[in-house]
Amino acid sequence: MPTRLLLAAGCAALLAGCQSMSTSSSAAEGMSASGHDPMASAPPVTQGFDADGLSQVLLSELAGQRGDFRRAAEGYLAAADRYRSAALAQRATLAARYTDDTSLLQTTANRWQQFAPEDSAPQELLSGIAVDRGDWPAALQHRLALAAQGQNGQLLALADLAIESGAEIPPLVAQMRQFVASHPDNADAQMATARFEAAGGDVDRAQRRLTRLAARYRQLPELWLTRAQIALEAGDYALAASSAEHGRELAPDDSRFLLALAQAKIASGDIAGAEQQIDQLLARHDDTPGLRIGLAQLYLNADALAPARRLLLPLLDRDDTPPTVYLLLGSIAETGGELDNALLYYRQVPTGPGFIESRALAIRMLVGAERIEDASQFVQIESLRHPTQRATLTQIGIDTLDDAGKPRAADALLTESLNQSPDDAQLLYAQAMRNFARGKVDLMMTQMRRIIADNPKDAEALNALGYTLATTTERYDEAFDLVERAHALKPDSPAILDSLGWIHFKRGDVQAAIRYLQQAYAGQPDQEVAAHLAEALAADGRTDQARTIVNAALGSADSHPDIDKLLTSHPELAPPPAPDSTGRPDAPSPTGQ
Repeated sequence: MPTRLLLAAGCAALLAGCQSMSTSSSAAEGMSASGHDPMASAPPVTQGFDADGLSQVLLSELAGQRGDFRRAAEGYLAAADRYRSAALAQRATLAARYTDDTSLLQTTANRWQQFAPEDSAPQELLSGIAVDRGDWPAALQHRLALAAQGQNGQLLALADLAIESGAEIPPLVAQMRQFVASHPDNADAQMATARFEAAGGDVDRAQRRLTRLAARYRQLPELWLTRAQIALEAGDYALAASSAEHGRELAPDDSRFLLALAQAKIASGDIAGAEQQIDQLLARHDDTPGLRIGLAQLYLNADALAPARRLLLPLLDRDDTPPTVYLLLGSIAETGGELDNALLYYRQVPTGPGFIESRALAIRMLVGAERIEDASQFVQIESLRHPTQRATLTQIGIDTLDDAGKPRAADALLTESLNQSPDDAQLLYAQAMRNFARGKVDLMMTQMRRIIADNPKDAEALNALGYTLATTTERYDEAFDLVERAHALKPDSPAILDSLGWIHFKRGDVQAAIRYLQQAYAGQPDQEVAAHLAEALAADGRTDQARTIVNAALGSADSHPDIDKLLTSHPELAPPPAPDSTGRPDAPSPTGQ
């Protein structure tokens, strides 16, 4: 989805209020995070028990009162299964909500839904659980079940959320089309289907669907908002504006139509024409900084710098100015060539969210303007103001200068930072890695040993030294000991798992190598790890699996030197040549050449 549309969705949420569909909002009555008994609102279950069943339920009740909600949920669930009781399954679900165990919550909610198929609450809860884990087909299926029962399935709201979250669209389109085929009069379902169709690229079909719907539900404001949204995404700004105008006539107090109209005018270049809608929005919601930021970003997407700046400047008078304001104002000033003003804005972002981004923007701006000395001074001044960020700021400066073809300036910056903080392990690490990149391997290893001597628990230094030993020498035992120490400190680090796997491979233990390399690849599927894993798989005779890894690495990046090196020694792992238009690989040309 284009950036401006995501921002508009955020603005719309601010204007209309956002109804969460996750499990954090209660789908069942009586759920509360307060100190009151969370089971208080559950239905009574006091009849029909034998002695064992009554004992089990009482123990579950006592466990819930003590705060042992897992035991309570499991006890109620067992009793629910024994008596096939929806009321007990509901109590199990209410208790499970307090365990932070999604699997247990899903099990209890499923049982509740099984025993009370007409009850909407378990379906809503199961849909929320599916949303939280990103299972959009399952979430939609639960919402469709509600809609089939005549309940409010909130299908359009779910469609918007799924599209914004980057869900895979074709399966959802198929589900919706199947549903509307048997429920053609469900307007919410028709609109949700149109949203999914448009998101999947079938904009004409989506708009035709909405046109047919308008013949019956012309007075439905949500229909016109949906038409406007789809038209905006498709770049049909005239249709978006006319749809928004019609919707505003039906619902004059719904600010989302003002937003859609403003979007359409800004996107079509009618900046002046959008001012009226922007002014009305601000008059209604002027206390919302997020709205000003979102609207300013819409102006920036249309290269309208001046109105964007006007929207943002009043936010500087707030005690809690959002960091995004400084970032946007800095970007506006930079785009306008006012580099020193941009620098002032970037520097005002306090430590916390946006701090590193703002300094990186400032450094890149100065280097891009060939103000190399200013960039180095900026790093040093900001490091004095924020000493805990010295290593990070220096690394940003080094990377930016290297990318700009200024390695000497990068070296000078690192040297100056080390003069100010000679024992900083991160700076020493950066220096060592620069030496390694320049072929000074022995010097790099000496520097790494110094870092480890000062801090024996520096996992990155242990791993770097161990991996270097394993790849440049045959001192595999020493390398293994170092990387094992790093692994004990950071057992889930993909880089360390890769080193450990590669050392196992060098020592001849291919099975252990594959285990560790598979873990590394799952956490960090870059081309270096891919090359190691593919080589280990090939050595184990698993050529097809190795070739799959190689193909994925080749398709994920334009540059893959480690894979290229692997293919020189293992050409059998190279993908087959692509077929020509006749469907045959490397078919000769018609002329025989």
